Amino acid sequence: MFKDKILLITGGTGSFGNAVMKRFLNTDIKEIRIFSRDEKKQDDMRKIYKNDKLKFYIGDVRDLASLKNAMHNVDYIFHAAALKQVPSCEFFPLEAVKTNVLGTDNVLTGAIESGVKKVICLSTDKAAYPINAMGISKAMMEKVIVAKAKTVDPERTLICGTRYGNVMASRGSVIPLFIDQIKKGQSLTITDPQMTRFLMSLEEAVELVLFAFEHAEAGDIMVQKSPASTIWDLAQAIKELFNADSKIDIIGTRHGEKLYETLLTREEHVVAQDLGEFYRVPADKRDLNYDKYFVDGDQKLSIQEEYNSHNTEMLNIQQIKEKLLRLDFIQEELKGWVYDENISDRFKGVYR
Repeated sequence: MFKDKILLITGGTGSFGNAVMKRFLNTDIKEIRIFSRDEKKQDDMRKIYKNDKLKFYIGDVRDLASLKNAMHNVDYIFHAAALKQVPSCEFFPLEAVKTNVLGTDNVLTGAIESGVKKVICLSTDKAAYPINAMGISKAMMEKVIVAKAKTVDPERTLICGTRYGNVMASRGSVIPLFIDQIKKGQSLTITDPQMTRFLMSLEEAVELVLFAFEHAEAGDIMVQKSPASTIWDLAQAIKELFNADSKIDIIGTRHGEKLYETLLTREEHVVAQDLGEFYRVPADKRDLNYDKYFVDGDQKLSIQEEYNSHNTEMLNIQQIKEKLLRLDFIQEELKGWVYDENISDRFKGVYR
């Protein structure tokens, strides 16, 4: 379905952009356009892959003109550009709005005007029952997606979204932090031992986007079912993989953090279609007929549960280790690790 097509990835130098690019680079796709504001990472990608199918565009989703400059003749867009770090968005909430909300509106406006056939926008579990600025901005992003999808003929431009949990070993996530702390002989810092998070690989995130590409209708939010673990068990699993007996320090929750994450709110779970490994949350097609809000109700809301990282499949330490070992990042980190029992009774790790 991507044969001879042109794909644009916003935020294409990030973890997801690199994973998608690798997935398609050696297929019969015509061109992959990497759109981002980071010229250094673009230059690194250019030197690493040296592939004529890769085209690089400097720009910012906050700037509609720079987006439209990259959209000529584009068939499909994967919109991954975002501010994702909870603490930074908490301290600079308007920056999150400019990129995550207004930037998404710019992407969709440019796509509609340029005749792009499909736009898949990436959201996060933090958008469900949001309590922090990052989650709130992503929740508003989803509202923009649904509203914008209603304004255009889906036969011309189909707009939909995906929502997924934490991507394991992505830039800025806790797994690289734990490994770095082990390498430096430091204690592993966790916020709350009972805190749970969904665990998804980059490859699974790509699969969700491709599933949405094939099956989503206009305004849909597509969700992939995902297992979870406690942060304590995740830290223990990483310690065991690296034969480390590092201490674990509990430092308390950070600005805007939740005890658990939600992929489907109770209200969404009522209307969601179960597609096996995925959920489809159809767009709310109601208009401003207020009787539908104040007179008509739905008793299902009183009995339906949300779908969150506390009530999904919970992985034990062995299962977490098995999932971690499937990650290229973990395999590479383990290759350089030397463990010598003769160094001391207490674990001491060194890198070659």
